Amino acid sequence: MPPSRSRANACNFIRSFPGETFLSVVFCLFIQREQGSEGPCSLPKLAFASNRKPNWHTGNEDAYALSGAVCRTPCTQPGYTEFLSLPMRKRIEFWLVAAVAHALGWMPRGLARLLAGVLVGGVYPLLLRLRRVGLRNLELAYPQLSMAERERILRGVFRHLGWQLVEFCRMRRYTPENTRNWIGVEGMEHYLAARARGKGVLIVTGHLGAWELSSFYHSLMGYPMGMVIRRLDNRMLDEFVNDIRCLHGNRVLHKDDFARGLLTAMRAGDTVGILMDTNMTPPQGEFVEFFGRPACTASGLARVALKTGAAVLPGFMLWEKAERRYMLHFGEELQFTRGGDAQADVLAATQLCTSAIESWIRRYPDQWLWIHRRWKTRPTGEAGLYT
Repeated sequence: MPPSRSRANACNFIRSFPGETFLSVVFCLFIQREQGSEGPCSLPKLAFASNRKPNWHTGNEDAYALSGAVCRTPCTQPGYTEFLSLPMRKRIEFWLVAAVAHALGWMPRGLARLLAGVLVGGVYPLLLRLRRVGLRNLELAYPQLSMAERERILRGVFRHLGWQLVEFCRMRRYTPENTRNWIGVEGMEHYLAARARGKGVLIVTGHLGAWELSSFYHSLMGYPMGMVIRRLDNRMLDEFVNDIRCLHGNRVLHKDDFARGLLTAMRAGDTVGILMDTNMTPPQGEFVEFFGRPACTASGLARVALKTGAAVLPGFMLWEKAERRYMLHFGEELQFTRGGDAQADVLAATQLCTSAIESWIRRYPDQWLWIHRRWKTRPTGEAGLYT
C-alpha cells in the first residue's frame, strides 16, 4: 500500500473509530464529544462542591449528598447483561479503554507518563485537523510567534493531555498521603474566605492544566464535588469513567439537570466550578474580548452571580515545571459591578471572567486546549476565522 494511503487510513481510523472522542481510545477517558459542537471534544461544564465537609474515608454515600445538586442515581459499575446488549463496536471500545486504564493505572507513575508522552508524540503527526485548528488558534492569539514556537506550544498541549490521561487512570490508587509530595494548593485562603460568606462560590475555570485531577483532588481534600457532564454515547464507557470520578464522593449531574441544581447549590452555600472557555452561540453566549478578538462566551456564571451575590474566583490545577508537581491555584475574588443596566452588568462580568482565564493561559500557554475552535461563532456580518 502506498505510504500516502497508509497515512490517510491511519488518520481516518483515529478520527472515526470510537465516535465520542479524538485519538481513538486514549483520550475518551476524559474528553467527551459535545453534541452539536465543532470542537474535538467537550468536557465537564460545571462542578458542584458541597459546603459540608464529610469524612471521605467512610465511603458512606449519604455523607456526600449535595442538596439538590446530585445525580438521581449513584455511580455504578456496568452490568454484564447491559454489556452484552451493546453493539460489538461499543463493547470493543469499552474493553480497549478498560485495558488502557488498567495498564497505565498500575504502572509506576514515571513510566506511565513516559509511555504516554511517547504515544502522544507518535500520533501527533497524524492528527492533521486538530493540529491545523491548534496552529490557527495560536496564530490568532500570538501573531508575533514563529511557526516553530507555535508548534512547540502545541506539542506541549498534547503532552499534557497524555499526562492527564495517566493521572486519570491512576486515580483509583490516590490518597491524600500518596499525593502530598506532588500536588499542592496555593490560595486556599481565597476559597475558604469566599465559602465562609455562605452565599455560594462560583469558580471560574477552563480546559487548562489538569481539570479532571482538579475535581478529583477536591474530594481527596475532603470537599467532594459534583460534575455536570454530557453523557458519552457508549453508556458502559460513561459509567466506567464516572465510577472513577466518583471514588471519593464526587457526584455526577447530567447536563439536563444543571440549571435547577446550580440554583439549589447557591441557595445551599455550595461551590460550583464553571468551565467557561469554550465556544458558545447566542443566546447562551455573549461576545467579549479573548486574546484581543470577540469570542462568544457563556454568560450563565455572570447572571447567576449577579442574581445571587455568590462569590466568584478563578481556580486551576496546573503543572509547575520548576517544582515538578501539580498546583491547585485559587485566585483572588473577582469583583462584579452592578449598575442600572442589567445586560451591561452581565457583559462586564463575563469579560472580567474571560480576562482572568486569559491571564492564566498566558502564564501556561502549553497547557490550554488550543485544539478547540474557540472563535468559531462570529458577530453578525463578520467572516469566519477557520477554513
